[in-house]
Amino acid sequence: MIPKELAAKALQEALRTGADLAEVYVEDVNSLQLGLEDAKLERAERGVDRGAGVRVFFGNLVTYAFTDQLDEESLLNAARAAAAAGTGRSTTQVIDLTERKSPLHFPIEKPFDSLSISDKAALLHNMDQSARAFSPYIVQVMAGYIELRRHVWIYNSEGLAVEDDRYFTEMRGSVVARKDETIQRVFHGFGGRVGLELLERNDAIATMSGLAERAVKMLDAQPCPAGEMTVVMCNGWGGVLFHEACGHQMEADFINKGSSAYTGKIGERVANPIITALDDGTIEGRRGSLRFDDDGTPSQRTVLIEKGILKEYMWDLVEARRAGRASSTGNGRRESFRHMPMPRMTNTFIDQGTHDPREIIESVKKGIYIQSMAGGQADIAKGDYVFSATEAFLIENGKLTTPLRGATVMGNGPQTLMQIDMVGNDLALDPGMGMCGKGQAARVSVGQPTIRIPNATVGGTDVAVSR
Repeated sequence: MIPKELAAKALQEALRTGADLAEVYVEDVNSLQLGLEDAKLERAERGVDRGAGVRVFFGNLVTYAFTDQLDEESLLNAARAAAAAGTGRSTTQVIDLTERKSPLHFPIEKPFDSLSISDKAALLHNMDQSARAFSPYIVQVMAGYIELRRHVWIYNSEGLAVEDDRYFTEMRGSVVARKDETIQRVFHGFGGRVGLELLERNDAIATMSGLAERAVKMLDAQPCPAGEMTVVMCNGWGGVLFHEACGHQMEADFINKGSSAYTGKIGERVANPIITALDDGTIEGRRGSLRFDDDGTPSQRTVLIEKGILKEYMWDLVEARRAGRASSTGNGRRESFRHMPMPRMTNTFIDQGTHDPREIIESVKKGIYIQSMAGGQADIAKGDYVFSATEAFLIENGKLTTPLRGATVMGNGPQTLMQIDMVGNDLALDPGMGMCGKGQAARVSVGQPTIRIPNATVGGTDVAVSR
């Protein structure tokens, strides 16, 4: 995107006021978004966004400037702006930029242009018709398609030169069913770091029919009972609980600030010994996977918790330098060239256990089964969380019985990790639609096997479920 010679020139300019490290991050993004609502194509947007950011390190002081123009003058002006905080004269020289390759291979089998935009829009129309044909109770259908190519180049004054070409394809849909005054909405999607082969591996039409079936089924759901009870959490999307209530607390910025419940606990037991948890940015095709993170560090598989013992945090370059570490864990991520990286998760999950999922459900005399998670929130410092479920079922004498609506699960992440007493052998990651906030948006994956929390606080209603 820019000549290597220009990158080197910008780095040298950024170093001139006494910096000990400088970095140039270049990004070129191309996207297409289609959205269908009520059988009409309401959104068709094609976007291009490109620019560069210059980051300068004066010890632990970090400055940043960016530009959406990639000509020499604009890039050098950004370098001068980032260097303006310095008061000295640098003797540091840019080491020859040597391109580094990644052993990771994320193949694109079917490029975006193998289908026309009209074909992609027609698929959304077919998804809409499939859902509406299922039942007269279906009153609203939405379907969406996103393709994104994010091409990045990273150079720094220590001689780093890396490139990562990231393709993402996503399909999403939601269905609303109504009967009398009862309304139920169900949504689902699938995606990943893949091309249009995603549409060959997943049946979008069948997915929408399935959503319609689930929405209609939930019209007869009973209000969820409230109180302390056993909760069985589904595999896959259920991992959002660990991501929000525990994973963020293991990100190094919170660790260095001392605002995490896990600060200073490396080597200590923080979970039931049946729990192992990882962050792995190397998994082929997954939404959070990277060849290099946005600091230019190679992506890696990091064991966070091993058999209940806290083993590692998630580090980016800045926080690793502040802690005196030799390297990061490849968790530096940024939303765009307009942002500095921060420690973020990639693909984070609780690992495989030994229990059959049926055995877990059969072990519960009375409780609830969470089949589909919706939104929620967590207090990173304390780990307290509240999550809602779009689909849940009553468990009675080891069997799933009445569908429930209005279920919420509340608790504390670190305490929940200690309480989990059964972990299934059905590990799954989410279907590829995870998006994490934290001030900057980042694509991620979450996951887990089926798990059992023997005593959790469930919010709902005090009214008994009718039989």
